[in-house]
Amino acid sequence: MITLISGTNRPGSNTRKITAILAGIYQELGVPARILDLQDLPAELFLPAAYGEKPPSFAPMAQAVLDSSGLVVVTPEYNGSMPGVLKVFIDHLKFPESFEKRPVCFVGLAAGMWGALRSVEQLQQIFGYRNAYLFPERVFMPGIGKLLNEAGQLTDPELGGRLRQQAKGFSEFVSRFHGVPPKQ
Repeated sequence: MITLISGTNRPGSNTRKITAILAGIYQELGVPARILDLQDLPAELFLPAAYGEKPPSFAPMAQAVLDSSGLVVVTPEYNGSMPGVLKVFIDHLKFPESFEKRPVCFVGLAAGMWGALRSVEQLQQIFGYRNAYLFPERVFMPGIGKLLNEAGQLTDPELGGRLRQQAKGFSEFVSRFHGVPPKQ
């Protein structure tokens, strides 16, 4: 199972819309995938005491990461970086097993012209430090407000093709680590 992490808790975010599009692409490819939406993080995770003892309400999200054969992190760029909520989520996951030798890939989106390049590069450093297997094919989505229509669908077919190519490549990448041929 590939887990798609929607990397912000902003209600109605474009990140969540892109994550849903990706879930549809994986479904079309016949690859099992689920969405882990940071909007669903329990409020008690943000209390200082949560660093000492994780709230029981966080356990299903942490277990979803541990049960994943691969992770796709979809991140916006906020103020030249990833959202703080994404870093809080990462910091509360079990160390080292949450990312150790786990395949991970990245999709970045932003209103600006770089498409969350900074966020993705920062995340690559974090996941590299945590010994994840980084899939090299990243997708950046600059000017995200112009790339989605009112229904939350992509208006750029080339971009949809890049997301599909990344998903296909990542599912093959994941299958190499688990000795299972990818579903097509």
